[in-house]
Amino acid sequence: MKILHISDLHFGPPYLPRVGQAMVELAPKLNPDAIVVSGDLTQRAKREQFVAAREFLDQLPKCPMLVIPGNHDVPLYRVKERLTDPLGLYREIITDDLAPVLTMDEAVIVGLDSTSPRRAISNGRIVPSQLEHSGRVFGAAAPELCKILVAHHHFAPAPDNLRDNAMPKAKRAINQFVDQGVELILGGHLHRAYIGNSLDFYSGNHRDRGIVIVQCGTTTSRRGRGREREKNSFNLIEIASETLTITHHMFFDEQGDFAALSRHQFPRHGRVFK
Repeated sequence: MKILHISDLHFGPPYLPRVGQAMVELAPKLNPDAIVVSGDLTQRAKREQFVAAREFLDQLPKCPMLVIPGNHDVPLYRVKERLTDPLGLYREIITDDLAPVLTMDEAVIVGLDSTSPRRAISNGRIVPSQLEHSGRVFGAAAPELCKILVAHHHFAPAPDNLRDNAMPKAKRAINQFVDQGVELILGGHLHRAYIGNSLDFYSGNHRDRGIVIVQCGTTTSRRGRGREREKNSFNLIEIASETLTITHHMFFDEQGDFAALSRHQFPRHGRVFK
């Protein structure tokens, strides 16, 4: 099974049409079984930006798609709207489902809305009721399915010197996700890729496995940061019976296209110690 993971499209002034068109043309060649979009579809949550994002998503391969909002999909300066109906346009134009679930032959994917428009616009929040929701979904899933959690905001800091703060109570969430059998966490927000393991920053429960963390950079905007400053990227995730393989792709101006930059392979839960 293959999952195309894109994020931080930022339709509006930062959006790069040339890069977006390259993504649209490449996506069918990757033959994904599912597509995950981990937030920040727009720059300022304006109607025309959501419409443009919807048109972009509609050009991607016709396979199951899971989309969650990011903090930029909440109006920042339209304060009354942010307080009373923060995701109104997102729900009208993109999807009304803020807790999406995809159940497929080889995986179950749960999306959580980590936006917190009234408390923490940038850093986000995951509340206990959302952890209970993911626990119910994963608990009901067949044991052989790969359990994947998607949230826009990051649970793990990137391994560089930009010092982005992870979500408050991220360790609490990681502990519960490990107990729920989650194998992969997909996210965005950092505007640069990070592929590693929760054990890299927090030992927590079940130190025999941890959770593979897959952060996506900005796929189609000029807002890349750190080592992906002014760069664009996405991830292709391949789920096999024994392994998880993540191939990180970056856009190269010289070729006018994305190309594979690095490949990361991890054992599936329960496969290492047989």
